[in-house]
Amino acid sequence: MSYALHLLDVNMLIALTEQGHANYRTAWKWFDTPGLKWGLCAFSEAGYLRITCNPSVGGYSLAEAAQVLTVLTKRPGYRYWPINGSWTSLIEPFRQRVYGHQQVTDAFLLGLAIEKNGVLVTLDKAIRHLAGPRYAKHLLVLE
Repeated sequence: MSYALHLLDVNMLIALTEQGHANYRTAWKWFDTPGLKWGLCAFSEAGYLRITCNPSVGGYSLAEAAQVLTVLTKRPGYRYWPINGSWTSLIEPFRQRVYGHQQVTDAFLLGLAIEKNGVLVTLDKAIRHLAGPRYAKHLLVLE
């Protein structure tokens, strides 16, 4: 059993809430771990809402997507992650590893996990590059 507080990224949220997602079972196998301590931040919530409310992707209404998040946060072990730092300050530990616009959200969430001494949980293997060996303990890539 892990005692680290896990921060879920957007792709984990989508995998947990979309039964047709390719990683739905993988995500739930991990998420059903007894005693799991996990959380979301405003950035992961907003990313989830942005994607799932896009008619060409999720097709939820904003109210429906927000309700899905509300139900999910009622599960045991949930804790909200407040954000106190800026994007620039949070990515500072590994800023030299950030090279493109597609890493903006990933870098922010990894930086928040590092700042809070937590673990970012993702399905995105590419985030390993951002973490590098020094911050690998702050990243869990489910496969």
